[in-house]
Amino acid sequence: MRPDYKNWMPKGMIYSFLAAAVGCGAAALAAGLLTDSLPGTVLTGCLAVLAMAFCGVTLWAFLLHRAFDYRGRRRMAQQIIEGTAAMVKLPEGGKCLDVGCGSGALAIAVAKRNPGAEVIGIDRWGKEYASFSRSLCAENARAEGVSGISFRQGDATHLDFPEETFDAVVSNYVYHNIPGNRQQYLLETLRTLKKGGTFVLHDIFSRAKYGDMQAFVRKLKEMGYQEAELIDTTDGRFMTRFEAVWMTLSGSALLVGKK
Repeated sequence: MRPDYKNWMPKGMIYSFLAAAVGCGAAALAAGLLTDSLPGTVLTGCLAVLAMAFCGVTLWAFLLHRAFDYRGRRRMAQQIIEGTAAMVKLPEGGKCLDVGCGSGALAIAVAKRNPGAEVIGIDRWGKEYASFSRSLCAENARAEGVSGISFRQGDATHLDFPEETFDAVVSNYVYHNIPGNRQQYLLETLRTLKKGGTFVLHDIFSRAKYGDMQAFVRKLKEMGYQEAELIDTTDGRFMTRFEAVWMTLSGSALLVGKK
């Protein structure tokens, strides 16, 4: 039995973009054939531009799907997961929380490196990622032969855990998908971390999505965190600069530290 970690760019999303491109193209063609008035010409032009835009998005999504494919040549998703998990060291009997576990990949990778620890993965498993589920996570854990791991429904913005519950908290490409104050979501995750616990959070920490993250790092230190830093992951650690540019992940980084 092989684990199936799916793809961070689901095929369903690609097909949706493609359908939109075809739909806009067909509508543009119909509008062009049915009318030769100025408003009709403008409408045809707008629809044609939309069709081309969706074609571009479809191609971009396809390239992302290929880059992230666990069984493909690039396997960027695997590189990110393994690299993030390698930074987590748990004490015997320690506890780790994976926020937004998806298909269970990061939680499982942490559990494999920390036998004897307890790892909990939470996710809301929304309809936009319909192929990801709690049962899929459990199946992948069985396929990998790991124990001491569990998965449950959860909300990253309001975690159902008391303060200082975990020895480590991890996450990968989650918070940027949630509208609102993303720095506050980070603080909600860190709230559950024990004194002396570590955090390894990977995301698109761009100013547009998060605001000033260097100021956030300074804030953590002012709050008493022993260590906090942003580590760029677009320098070859997880991806090249060129890959970061075409994927628009120029702000991709690890937020790591110790409480």
